[in-house]
Amino acid sequence: MSTTEEKDNENAEGVDPDMLIKHPLQNMWSLWFYKNDRTKSWEENLMEITTFDTVEDFWALYNHIEVVSKIPLGCDYALFKQGIKPMWEDSRNKQGGRWLLNVQKSQRNTDLNNYWLEILLCMIGEAFDEHSVDVCGAVVQIRNKGDKLGIWTADTRHQDAIMKIGTTIKDRLNLHPRNIMGYEAHSDTQVKTGSVAKCRFTI
Repeated sequence: MSTTEEKDNENAEGVDPDMLIKHPLQNMWSLWFYKNDRTKSWEENLMEITTFDTVEDFWALYNHIEVVSKIPLGCDYALFKQGIKPMWEDSRNKQGGRWLLNVQKSQRNTDLNNYWLEILLCMIGEAFDEHSVDVCGAVVQIRNKGDKLGIWTADTRHQDAIMKIGTTIKDRLNLHPRNIMGYEAHSDTQVKTGSVAKCRFTI
């Protein structure tokens, strides 16, 4: 046996068994990408990239894809529990809504990536305690006038869950009190007049 092979064997034997085991998440999650191609329908532009269910696979994915501040204008990333599409029409979204945070263009290169990563970690880490079951997913939208972060919940009637999710996100993002997050029901957003849907809650 060569010296190199002996060292490899020693290293393999010396590895902590815990380091060889992936750490499972409570849910499976799917990453979606929306590409702004005006020659295609909205649904044709929405692509499911991959699904993961361990901490290690999340980081492998996150470190492999483009950071959100670098994706093209008009495009979105979405992370949703497996089986839920990032669209209002999905049966598990229909009765719900979203917390919405508007991010100024000037914050795209300073805060947006951190905000998005923190939201992802809150979701996959079940940071909302028993109310984590109400989380469907999150969407980040890169737009010319300013970017949007949305955290989607399952049911507008679950007010305790909605408030817990919203306040946790606001705390984890360390938002200034002047940064207002509003909660919109998907049903209100679909029938909104003008450019602003009615906020059912604000924090």
